[in-house]
Amino acid sequence: MEPRIIVHGGAWDWADDLHEAMAGYLQQATAVGWDVLQAGGSALDAVERAVNVLEDAPVFEAGTGGIPNADGVLEMDALIVDGATHKFGAVAAVRQVQYPISLARKVLEETDHCFFVGAGADQLAARLGVPLVPNARLITPEAFAQFKRADATGTADTVGAVAMDSMGNVAAATSTSGLPLKPAGRVGDSPLLGSGGFAWNGVGAAGATGYGENIMQALLTKYTCDKMAQGFTAQEAANAAIHYIDGLFVNSMAGLIVVDGRGRLGVAHSTPKIAIGWVGDDGAIHTAMNGTAFKK
Repeated sequence: MEPRIIVHGGAWDWADDLHEAMAGYLQQATAVGWDVLQAGGSALDAVERAVNVLEDAPVFEAGTGGIPNADGVLEMDALIVDGATHKFGAVAAVRQVQYPISLARKVLEETDHCFFVGAGADQLAARLGVPLVPNARLITPEAFAQFKRADATGTADTVGAVAMDSMGNVAAATSTSGLPLKPAGRVGDSPLLGSGGFAWNGVGAAGATGYGENIMQALLTKYTCDKMAQGFTAQEAANAAIHYIDGLFVNSMAGLIVVDGRGRLGVAHSTPKIAIGWVGDDGAIHTAMNGTAFKK
């Protein structure tokens, strides 16, 4: 099968002057994931490495550059889902890991468990050989200034990727620092299976972004994959899922990236913007800041 990948940098209404930097990182992340797939690599490898790029990008609220919580501490969440096995690995409220998505991958592949949180997740990282870094090193000057201003707006959002490899395996990955200035210990949709991400070989994979409390209650990515299991294309399923969550909440503030079991891509959102990068049918890498600019 022809590999496919699509990545996102959140769905919200950030400042226009961030677009150029965001598009550059989205292009880079898409290229890294695409190179993995073109070399015969797995969908899991592709989504992890693409998200690593975005975790390193200070413009996004994931990894380095994430926004501290109300106590001034950066707490990060991540999820990776393997559509071939239905297994997942997740972490929440980690504080000392530069690449939370890679720790989630280790939870998936190197433990008998699915989900680690808080200090236990950081301790697991150390046991599994993941370098620990001081929390303050992950907080950029811009993120700290935003915290000091008590400003919960103005930055980009959660990051994620979904992919299909040449064997037809699908995977999803999501990473975030959550809502800016959130209460300590708050966890959103990103690390939750069926909310932040879901993947199911032969059906497809979906990644969500936006206001986590709404996405969690809607089980948005599971709903999306259920629609594809009923025969919807990726785009039809994405549209149906956003229509569904809009019916549940007055201001749903959600976005989705999707790949179906035939390798078709889809994007939908109820937010003013969604930041996406993808490889089109033409084999070229594209980026956009809204779903209307998405071309397969």
